[in-house]
Amino acid sequence: MASFLSTLITVGFFLFVILALASTAIKIVKEYERGVIFRLGRLIGAKGPGLFFIIPLVDRMVKVDLRVVTLDIPSQEAITKDNVTLKVNAVAYFRVVEPCDAIVKIEDFRRATWQIAQTSLRSVLGQSELDDLLARREEINLRLQKIIDEQTEPWGIKVSIVEVKDVELPESLKRAMAAQAEAEREKRAKIISAEGEFVASQQLTNAAEVMAREPMSMQLRYLQTLITIAAEKNSTIVFPIPLEFMSVVNQMIGGKSDQPAAES
Repeated sequence: MASFLSTLITVGFFLFVILALASTAIKIVKEYERGVIFRLGRLIGAKGPGLFFIIPLVDRMVKVDLRVVTLDIPSQEAITKDNVTLKVNAVAYFRVVEPCDAIVKIEDFRRATWQIAQTSLRSVLGQSELDDLLARREEINLRLQKIIDEQTEPWGIKVSIVEVKDVELPESLKRAMAAQAEAEREKRAKIISAEGEFVASQQLTNAAEVMAREPMSMQLRYLQTLITIAAEKNSTIVFPIPLEFMSVVNQMIGGKSDQPAAES
C-alpha cells in the first residue's frame, strides 16, 4: 500500500512537471503583437500572431506591441534663431515596424525615442526664427518628423507624425506683438480712409465740371439739398437764391408785362 501511494505521488509529480512545461511551451500573441524568440541567447526571429510553440527552458520570448504609440514631448525651453526665449511642447506618433531590431539594437526603444524627440525639438527651434515657428508650423513639423525618423530607423521604429502643440511666449513679447498688430490695423484703416477721400475728391471734381457746363444742374442740386434737409428736421431754412435764378424770373416777368403793351 505504501509503495502504491509513493508510485502515485511520483506519477502525479511527473504529470505536473509535464503540464507545467507544456503550458510554458504554448504561447499566444494578439493580432497587434509579435513574439521575439531567443534560443539559448541567440535570436531566432519574430512569431505571431496567434498560437505557436517554443522549447521550454531553451527558448525565451519577448512581446513587442506594434500599435502606434503617442509620445508626449514635455515643454522645452529653447532660444530661436532671432534670440527669442520660449517654451514649446509637442507630440510624436511612432510604431515598431521591425520587432527584432527594436529588441536587439536598443535597450529601451520608447525611452530612446523620447530622448531623441526632445533633443531634436530644441535643435530645430534653435535653427528657426519666431515668425517661422508661428506662421510656418507645418514645415517645422515635417522637419522634426524627418529628423527623428532618420535617427530611429535603425532601431526598427517608424515616426509618422510630429506636431508642435503649444508655443509659450514671454509676456513682454506678447505685449510687443499686440502693440505691433494694433499699429498695423491703424495703418490699414488710415490707408483705406485716405483712398476713400481720394476717390470722393475725384467724384466731386467730376461733378463740379458737369455743374460748370450746365448751370441749371446747380439749381437742381440746391433743390435736392433743400428736400433732404426738410425731411430730416422741422426747422426754418434760409435758402439763398442764386442771381442766375433771379435773372430768369425777371425775364419771365418782363416778358409778361410787355405782352399787353404790344396788344394795345
